[in-house]
Amino acid sequence: MRLGTVRTADGGRVVAADGTGVWWVDPRHGNVLDIIENWAAAQPELGGGAPVDLATVTWRPPVTRPGKVICVALNNSANKDRIMSGPDHPATFIKPSSSLLGHGCAIELDPAWGRVHPEPELAVVIGTTGRHIPVERAYDHVFGYTIINDLTAPIMRGEDTFHYRAIHPDGDGGVRYVDSWVSYSGRYKGSDGFGPIGPWVVTRDEIPDPHALAIRCIHDGRLVTEDNTANLRFHVDAVVAFLSEYMTLEAGDIVAMGTALKASGSGGAVQNVDLTVLGGVIEVEIEGIGTLSNPVRTVAHEVGR
Repeated sequence: MRLGTVRTADGGRVVAADGTGVWWVDPRHGNVLDIIENWAAAQPELGGGAPVDLATVTWRPPVTRPGKVICVALNNSANKDRIMSGPDHPATFIKPSSSLLGHGCAIELDPAWGRVHPEPELAVVIGTTGRHIPVERAYDHVFGYTIINDLTAPIMRGEDTFHYRAIHPDGDGGVRYVDSWVSYSGRYKGSDGFGPIGPWVVTRDEIPDPHALAIRCIHDGRLVTEDNTANLRFHVDAVVAFLSEYMTLEAGDIVAMGTALKASGSGGAVQNVDLTVLGGVIEVEIEGIGTLSNPVRTVAHEVGR
């Protein structure tokens, strides 16, 4: 089954789909997060609603306000030749839920932000809250999968990078200084609209192997990236188990698994798609899940407003 959220006059409404059609879910089931949290009771009651014409709806993120959006950094095997040093475990950062944007909604970019490029990714939707989850039971905590476009602004990343002398203990009660570089992702990963997501959450039973899915990124009809989730370095079960050692994973949380990076045969790469300059329409397709498509609009804002 597929679940999504569309905008209505009073906020949002859940729609559901399977191989037979698309229909409205009874409003007493609330939102997608409510359904996830009460899946065993809700699932038998989700069918039989009035049909929906998807051409007439405006999409919202399927889980409108997840508790957290956790993104796995540099998790594609195409990165291995570019990583000069790094951990042998998943490294992550957090996107705010305010950065999320529904399918079909315009990505608004301020020219002052500089270059912004797409990053097509498989995303995991947590179904059951857990902590210290064993890797062999990790999939039991997965509700389903969706698509996320982890927009990135390299210029802002450079602006928010520090080269400084970090303070460490020297072992004798004093301190020593270590030359360090560090960058903080609040702006360059978390600005409004930097997380297009959806349109559907596809339940886990429809995706037997999340690491056998073709993934493509298309800009204005031109294929930019064509990859496969088999190339993710750390797989879903390992990531879920690892994350749960440090934070409680809650129902509705989103885990973005890392960028599909292999360039298309035309020689393109996601880093070459400067959405701020080019505008257009950016699409992410993942086999078995669907297509996430968003137009891009440039909007200049006055500082302080």
